[in-house]
Amino acid sequence: LFAMLASFGIGCGTQINAIAEVLETNLPISLPRIAIGIIFGIITAIIIIGGIESIAVVCEKLVPLMALFYVVGCIVILCANYDFLLPALKAIFVLAFKPGAVTGGLVGGGIRLALQYGVARGLFSNESGMGSAPLVASAAQTRNPVRQALVSATGTFWTTVVVCLMTGLVLVSSMMKNPAVNAENMANGGQMTTAAFAQIPYIGPLILMVSIITFAYSTILGWSYYGERAAEYLLGKKAILPYKVLFIAVVVCAPVLALDLVWTIADVLNAFMAIPNLIAVLLLSGVIAAETKHYLKHLDEKDESEIPVVDR
Repeated sequence: LFAMLASFGIGCGTQINAIAEVLETNLPISLPRIAIGIIFGIITAIIIIGGIESIAVVCEKLVPLMALFYVVGCIVILCANYDFLLPALKAIFVLAFKPGAVTGGLVGGGIRLALQYGVARGLFSNESGMGSAPLVASAAQTRNPVRQALVSATGTFWTTVVVCLMTGLVLVSSMMKNPAVNAENMANGGQMTTAAFAQIPYIGPLILMVSIITFAYSTILGWSYYGERAAEYLLGKKAILPYKVLFIAVVVCAPVLALDLVWTIADVLNAFMAIPNLIAVLLLSGVIAAETKHYLKHLDEKDESEIPVVDR
């Protein structure tokens, strides 16, 4: 139930809102947000009605493209800011652990807000603990579930440790090099990132725009599948079409909603999904450990068993 509901928040509302914001900021012409919603709603309808095969075909092309565009853009900026990289790393660690920062975080409601935003945004970056990734990993054709689980686990490293670290260094080094790229002068993080990428002449904003759109849109398609699986499990195959129609409606309407409202809804639904899943993971930890040890112990053995094929 919570997975199905969360698909409308983290998987759809926030993502299409991010797409609308980046298009509104970087397009030379003014495009109404509702028009953006309608355009992406039509594209989404065409893709998700085709099922998991259609979603997979689109995502396997979008994901390498978005990674290439964004990572190359970050590398170019970091090379341009090379003399500020060590000071940026030092600033991050000093400000995270110096007494003033720790004390400030522990006063009054500061620790609550620090935990709330830290956990919420960390969860948003990789979905660890929500139970969403297994919904799509279970559709993979593999001889052993442990093998697929190990492959899926690398996603946390790439999204958070690599991509988020690069983004952080880009922002901090850019703020040190160019005082105009400053949180106090920007309405939100998106504008800060746009200003940072503007350091790449001519194509910087284009790289960021393409990256954000592909990042966000591949997430929308993936979560449409998560929600569809959850709806079918709860209500049967008859629920799939109504769910898809509702999901498409959210794609159309979410761009015109207030960003704070969209984020709040997403954070609440994420928590509702994570809590029961984390309890289940703890209860199943013995099974997970035993299966993993067995798989690693027999890693060198040749497995010629048939790969299970599930009709999706």
